[in-house]
Amino acid sequence: MTAYPRRLLAIFAVSAALFMAPPGPVLAKDSEPSDASAHVLQAEIALHAMDYLKAAHEYRLAAELSESVEIARQATRIGASYGFNDDALRSAERWLELEEDSDEALFHLARLQLRMGDTRKAERSYEKLLERGDGKVDERLLSLTAVLSEEEDTKAAYKVMKSLAKPYRDSPAALYATAALAVQAGEVEDAKAFTQEALDLDPSEWLQMKAQLLYGRILLMEGDQDAAIDYVARIIGDDPMPDPSTRMELALLMLSAGRDDDALSQVNQIQYESGNNADALRLMAIINFRQENLDAAWQDFQDLLGSGKHTMDALYYLARISDYRQETDQAISLYSQVTSGTHAVNAQRRAAALVALDKEAPDTALKKLDEFARQHPQFAIDTVQSKAQLLAALERYPEALGYYDQMIEYRPESEGVSLGRAELLLRMGELEQSIEQYRHAVKHWPDSPLSLNALGYTLADRTDNYREAEKLIRKAIKLDPENPAIIDSLGWVLFKLGRHAEALVELERAYARFDDPEVAAHIVEVLVAMGRDDEALAMLATAEEKSPESPLLENVRERLFSAAE
Repeated sequence: MTAYPRRLLAIFAVSAALFMAPPGPVLAKDSEPSDASAHVLQAEIALHAMDYLKAAHEYRLAAELSESVEIARQATRIGASYGFNDDALRSAERWLELEEDSDEALFHLARLQLRMGDTRKAERSYEKLLERGDGKVDERLLSLTAVLSEEEDTKAAYKVMKSLAKPYRDSPAALYATAALAVQAGEVEDAKAFTQEALDLDPSEWLQMKAQLLYGRILLMEGDQDAAIDYVARIIGDDPMPDPSTRMELALLMLSAGRDDDALSQVNQIQYESGNNADALRLMAIINFRQENLDAAWQDFQDLLGSGKHTMDALYYLARISDYRQETDQAISLYSQVTSGTHAVNAQRRAAALVALDKEAPDTALKKLDEFARQHPQFAIDTVQSKAQLLAALERYPEALGYYDQMIEYRPESEGVSLGRAELLLRMGELEQSIEQYRHAVKHWPDSPLSLNALGYTLADRTDNYREAEKLIRKAIKLDPENPAIIDSLGWVLFKLGRHAEALVELERAYARFDDPEVAAHIVEVLVAMGRDDEALAMLATAEEKSPESPLLENVRERLFSAAE
């Protein structure tokens, strides 16, 4: 989106910078209460020790005791940067008490209220922020769309936007803003209705094009790929000089439909019509990467890097190509430069893993992650989890468990962290503790197919509690019927129950969707149990060709066939 009101855009830009910038120390003034100064000191000591939660707590306490706007601002920044929203919210409230006219404080407050689940208060705060902005209300709503689209809770963000835009139902921009958030929230029917209303109101040429492209995306979400592609193609056909963004949208629709070559054709047309278009070059490079045309992808990403746009994407994919080619030093160098954007955590995690391949350098890898966390606090908590995963891979289990315990404290509402800790306990041979952790996950997320399947499979594979395992897995498969991992779990528990023919059907169904060595190993087990040894050996040989280093397949061969061989 373009042409945002300058005042509102400035608020958002400054706030985003605060979320991303490494927090610096704030010194309490001599006039501050001694308790506030002591809390600031403790906060800075905690930050240096990378004890992020304590730092957020201490700064929040300092803010509550102090009359300093600077301390309250820093307390909000620290809490928000590391994702400790409760402390950050209380600090933002204090900041706004001390500086009532601060747009920045109000923005933080609105965002944090939304993230804490208080949508009513968030609506009121965003409404105040919109009232303070210059320009037309519909322009301000479009600006806010970009901000709310970054929220993880897409349904809450949509609810806020729907409420804010409600008084402006005669505004195409307000309707489009609501539709865009509805798309992100997966509210397809609402999105379609709002988009159609916006188009019926005869919006400006710029907004009409945006709404039409959004409508094409909605058709795709409804499952009608051909209709979505035809709709956007007609827009291009009706325009003697189509905007490159329209062809890009068509290319993306084609890509999502698996029509990579057609998407590439659209990208080439953009380049022909508009010269060096960085967005088109990026998409061309990704398509070549997907098709494993690595030489072409390498050159495309080098050109993209030279353009100065999408730099982090270019570095990340160049690193992946180097990694695939086993050019380890170059891969580490490229991954290490990816310090922002959606790929940053994965890139730094992979760089550390490659460094750790050197048996003398595992601690260097950990220090590398620590340095990244210090420089980029918005990724600091993710980096703690990366350290846990790296230590687990190095079989330094007690250290890994310590970091997982820290993550549980930092992110008690994270299902992924809970399941990761359970898996680590399983690798450590702590079966009872692992099952206890899996049960905690199922209790906390009772409708999560991920947690249900994890507990069900563990019970089927490691205990004789097959009936409960089957019940859990069948519930998971109802929630996610096409997931090959869950289908595999169902086949495995049926095998454990002695229902071999049923088990084979499910396992082969899973393998058709995902030819994973673990699924193949399960099929081999079932075939042997059914007395179909020749088929089992053939299946094993095929799987070994695809995954020659698989310890699971090696184990199956040793257990079931070594004596006969």
